[in-house]
Amino acid sequence: MKYYLCRTFLCFSLFFYLGADGQVTSVNAAKEKAVKLFDGKTFAGWNGDTGNIWHIEDGAIAGGSLEVPVPHNFFLTTTKGYSNFLLTLQFKLVCKEGFMNAGVQFRSTKMVDPSYEMVGYQADLGPGYWASLYDESRRNKTLAGADSLLITKLLKPGEWNDFEIHAADNHVAIFLNGVQTVNYTETDNTIPQQGLIGLQIHGGGKTKVWYKNIFITEMR
Repeated sequence: MKYYLCRTFLCFSLFFYLGADGQVTSVNAAKEKAVKLFDGKTFAGWNGDTGNIWHIEDGAIAGGSLEVPVPHNFFLTTTKGYSNFLLTLQFKLVCKEGFMNAGVQFRSTKMVDPSYEMVGYQADLGPGYWASLYDESRRNKTLAGADSLLITKLLKPGEWNDFEIHAADNHVAIFLNGVQTVNYTETDNTIPQQGLIGLQIHGGGKTKVWYKNIFITEMR
Protein backbone atom coordinates (compact mmCIF):
# COMPACT_ATOMS: atom_id res chain seq x y z
CA MET A 1 0.00 0.00 0.00
CA LYS A 2 1.20 3.50 -0.73
CA TYR A 3 1.86 6.49 1.44
CA TYR A 4 1.85 9.91 -0.21
CA LEU A 5 5.51 10.82 -0.09
CA CYS A 6 7.98 11.22 -2.96
CA ARG A 7 11.62 12.15 -3.21
CA THR A 8 13.48 13.31 -6.30
CA PHE A 9 16.88 12.01 -7.43
CA LEU A 10 19.27 13.04 -10.18
CA CYS A 11 19.28 10.33 -12.87
CA PHE A 12 22.09 8.77 -14.88
CA SER A 13 22.02 6.07 -17.55
CA LEU A 14 23.07 2.44 -17.53
CA PHE A 15 24.57 2.04 -20.98
CA PHE A 16 26.01 -1.48 -20.96
CA TYR A 17 25.07 -4.98 -19.78
CA LEU A 18 26.75 -8.34 -19.50
CA GLY A 19 24.74 -10.55 -21.83
CA ALA A 20 23.83 -14.19 -21.32
CA ASP A 21 26.79 -15.12 -23.52
CA GLY A 22 29.18 -13.28 -21.20
CA GLN A 23 29.79 -10.45 -23.66
CA VAL A 24 29.31 -6.77 -22.88
CA THR A 25 26.38 -5.46 -24.90
CA SER A 26 24.73 -2.07 -25.37
CA VAL A 27 21.13 -1.33 -24.46
CA ASN A 28 20.14 -1.16 -28.12
CA ALA A 29 21.79 -4.50 -28.83
CA ALA A 30 20.04 -6.00 -25.80
CA LYS A 31 16.66 -4.83 -27.09
CA GLU A 32 17.32 -6.63 -30.37
CA LYS A 33 17.59 -9.91 -28.41
CA ALA A 34 14.36 -9.36 -26.48
CA VAL A 35 11.68 -12.05 -26.24
CA LYS A 36 7.94 -11.58 -25.76
CA LEU A 37 6.51 -12.00 -22.28
CA PHE A 38 2.95 -11.59 -23.57
CA ASP A 39 1.80 -13.10 -26.86
CA GLY A 40 -1.08 -10.64 -27.28
CA LYS A 41 -3.69 -13.42 -27.30
CA THR A 42 -3.43 -15.59 -24.17
CA PHE A 43 -2.27 -15.48 -20.55
CA ALA A 44 0.35 -18.18 -21.19
CA GLY A 45 3.22 -17.62 -18.75
CA TRP A 46 1.12 -15.46 -16.41
CA ASN A 47 -0.85 -16.04 -13.19
CA GLY A 48 -3.67 -13.93 -11.77
CA ASP A 49 -7.42 -13.39 -11.59
CA THR A 50 -8.08 -13.66 -15.32
CA GLY A 51 -11.77 -14.27 -14.75
CA ASN A 52 -12.74 -11.01 -13.06
CA ILE A 53 -9.89 -8.50 -13.04
CA TRP A 54 -7.52 -9.20 -15.92
CA HIS A 55 -8.66 -9.46 -19.53
CA ILE A 56 -7.17 -9.28 -23.01
CA GLU A 57 -8.44 -6.40 -25.13
CA ASP A 58 -7.15 -5.63 -28.63
CA GLY A 59 -3.83 -7.35 -28.02
CA ALA A 60 -3.28 -5.72 -24.62
CA ILE A 61 -3.60 -6.90 -21.01
CA ALA A 62 -6.34 -4.87 -19.31
CA GLY A 63 -6.89 -4.70 -15.55
CA GLY A 64 -9.40 -2.96 -13.31
CA SER A 65 -12.69 -1.21 -14.07
CA LEU A 66 -14.02 2.23 -14.92
CA GLU A 67 -17.50 1.29 -13.72
CA VAL A 68 -16.92 0.04 -10.16
CA PRO A 69 -14.08 0.76 -7.71
CA VAL A 70 -11.24 -1.75 -7.69
CA PRO A 71 -11.55 -3.23 -4.16
CA HIS A 72 -7.85 -3.77 -3.51
CA ASN A 73 -4.55 -4.27 -5.33
CA PHE A 74 -4.42 -6.99 -7.97
CA PHE A 75 -1.36 -8.39 -9.72
CA LEU A 76 -0.87 -10.46 -12.84
CA THR A 77 2.49 -12.18 -12.38
CA THR A 78 4.94 -14.09 -14.50
CA THR A 79 5.38 -17.77 -13.77
CA LYS A 80 9.15 -17.33 -14.03
CA GLY A 81 11.51 -15.25 -11.92
CA TYR A 82 14.08 -12.79 -13.28
CA SER A 83 17.19 -11.12 -11.88
CA ASN A 84 19.14 -8.97 -14.34
CA PHE A 85 17.14 -7.83 -17.34
CA LEU A 86 15.94 -5.09 -19.64
CA LEU A 87 12.13 -4.93 -19.71
CA THR A 88 10.20 -2.81 -22.21
CA LEU A 89 6.44 -2.33 -22.51
CA GLN A 90 3.71 0.18 -23.20
CA PHE A 91 1.03 1.25 -20.73
CA LYS A 92 -2.14 3.35 -20.64
CA LEU A 93 -3.79 4.38 -17.35
CA VAL A 94 -7.27 5.94 -17.03
CA CYS A 95 -9.27 6.88 -13.93
CA LYS A 96 -12.86 8.10 -13.63
CA GLU A 97 -12.98 8.42 -9.86
CA GLY A 98 -10.81 7.79 -6.79
CA PHE A 99 -7.19 6.72 -6.56
CA MET A 100 -5.36 6.44 -9.89
CA ASN A 101 -2.39 4.10 -9.69
CA ALA A 102 -0.79 1.03 -11.23
CA GLY A 103 2.74 -0.23 -11.77
CA VAL A 104 5.15 -2.97 -12.73
CA GLN A 105 6.57 -5.17 -9.99
CA PHE A 106 9.96 -6.81 -10.47
CA ARG A 107 12.31 -8.88 -8.34
CA SER A 108 9.18 -9.52 -6.30
CA THR A 109 7.41 -12.33 -4.45
CA LYS A 110 3.76 -13.05 -3.68
CA MET A 111 2.52 -12.45 -0.15
CA VAL A 112 0.70 -15.08 1.89
CA ASP A 113 -1.41 -12.67 3.94
CA PRO A 114 -3.00 -10.95 2.15
CA SER A 115 -2.63 -13.35 -0.76
CA TYR A 116 -3.40 -10.68 -3.36
CA GLU A 117 -0.36 -8.52 -2.47
CA MET A 118 3.26 -8.64 -3.65
CA VAL A 119 6.52 -7.68 -2.00
CA GLY A 120 9.32 -6.03 -3.93
CA TYR A 121 10.34 -3.25 -6.25
CA GLN A 122 7.71 -1.46 -8.31
CA ALA A 123 8.16 0.85 -11.27
CA ASP A 124 5.26 3.04 -10.27
CA LEU A 125 2.50 4.70 -12.30
CA GLY A 126 0.04 7.37 -11.23
CA PRO A 127 -0.12 11.00 -10.06
CA GLY A 128 2.74 11.74 -7.67
CA TYR A 129 4.40 8.44 -8.57
CA TRP A 130 4.84 8.43 -12.36
CA ALA A 131 7.96 6.50 -13.43
CA SER A 132 9.37 6.40 -9.90
CA LEU A 133 10.69 3.43 -7.92
CA TYR A 134 8.54 2.26 -5.01
CA ASP A 135 9.16 -0.53 -2.51
CA GLU A 136 5.84 -2.40 -2.32
CA SER A 137 4.77 -3.99 1.00
CA ARG A 138 8.35 -3.95 2.32
CA ARG A 139 9.79 -0.51 3.10
CA ASN A 140 6.53 1.02 1.82
CA LYS A 141 8.12 4.15 0.43
CA THR A 142 9.36 5.73 -2.76
CA LEU A 143 13.02 4.80 -3.13
CA ALA A 144 13.71 7.14 -6.04
CA GLY A 145 11.23 9.70 -7.33
CA ALA A 146 11.00 11.22 -10.79
CA ASP A 147 11.21 14.97 -11.32
CA SER A 148 7.66 16.32 -11.57
CA LEU A 149 8.51 18.92 -14.23
CA LEU A 150 10.15 16.25 -16.37
CA ILE A 151 7.09 14.02 -16.01
CA THR A 152 4.84 16.88 -17.14
CA LYS A 153 6.86 17.11 -20.35
CA LEU A 154 7.11 13.36 -20.96
CA LEU A 155 3.78 11.85 -19.94
CA LYS A 156 0.94 11.31 -22.40
CA PRO A 157 -2.11 11.18 -20.09
CA GLY A 158 -4.71 8.62 -21.11
CA GLU A 159 -2.59 7.50 -24.08
CA TRP A 160 -0.01 4.81 -24.72
CA ASN A 161 3.38 5.49 -23.12
CA ASP A 162 6.68 3.65 -23.48
CA PHE A 163 8.14 2.27 -20.25
CA GLU A 164 11.48 0.59 -19.54
CA ILE A 165 13.06 -1.04 -16.51
CA HIS A 166 16.78 -1.80 -16.52
CA ALA A 167 17.89 -4.04 -13.63
CA ALA A 168 21.59 -4.89 -13.34
CA ASP A 169 22.83 -6.31 -10.03
CA ASN A 170 22.03 -3.66 -7.41
CA HIS A 171 21.27 -0.92 -9.95
CA VAL A 172 17.83 0.00 -11.32
CA ALA A 173 17.01 2.54 -14.02
CA ILE A 174 13.53 3.51 -15.21
CA PHE A 175 12.68 5.26 -18.48
CA LEU A 176 9.45 6.95 -19.57
CA ASN A 177 9.00 7.60 -23.28
CA GLY A 178 12.72 7.18 -23.88
CA VAL A 179 13.93 9.49 -21.11
CA GLN A 180 15.46 8.28 -17.86
CA THR A 181 13.52 9.20 -14.73
CA VAL A 182 15.22 7.03 -12.08
CA ASN A 183 18.71 5.80 -11.31
CA TYR A 184 18.84 3.82 -8.08
CA THR A 185 21.53 1.82 -6.32
CA GLU A 186 20.40 -0.62 -3.63
CA THR A 187 22.65 -0.36 -0.58
CA ASP A 188 20.88 -2.99 1.55
CA ASN A 189 22.44 -6.34 0.64
CA THR A 190 19.61 -8.24 2.36
CA ILE A 191 17.11 -7.12 -0.32
CA PRO A 192 16.52 -9.94 -2.88
CA GLN A 193 17.64 -9.10 -6.40
CA GLN A 194 15.62 -11.83 -8.10
CA GLY A 195 11.92 -12.56 -8.38
CA LEU A 196 8.71 -12.34 -10.33
CA ILE A 197 7.52 -9.59 -12.63
CA GLY A 198 3.97 -8.42 -11.91
CA LEU A 199 1.53 -6.04 -13.56
CA GLN A 200 -0.51 -4.10 -11.01
CA ILE A 201 -3.84 -2.34 -10.85
CA HIS A 202 -4.10 -0.48 -7.54
CA GLY A 203 -7.25 -0.58 -5.43
CA GLY A 204 -9.31 2.41 -4.39
CA GLY A 205 -10.58 3.90 -7.61
CA LYS A 206 -12.60 3.42 -10.77
CA THR A 207 -9.37 2.88 -12.62
CA LYS A 208 -8.27 0.79 -15.56
CA VAL A 209 -4.80 0.02 -16.89
CA TRP A 210 -3.62 -1.54 -20.12
CA TYR A 211 -0.21 -3.12 -20.84
CA LYS A 212 1.06 -4.31 -24.22
CA ASN A 213 4.21 -5.03 -26.24
CA ILE A 214 5.91 -6.57 -23.22
CA PHE A 215 9.45 -7.72 -24.05
CA ILE A 216 12.39 -8.83 -21.88
CA THR A 217 16.08 -9.43 -22.41
CA GLU A 218 17.75 -11.43 -19.64
CA MET A 219 21.29 -10.50 -18.63
CA ARG A 220 23.92 -12.18 -16.53
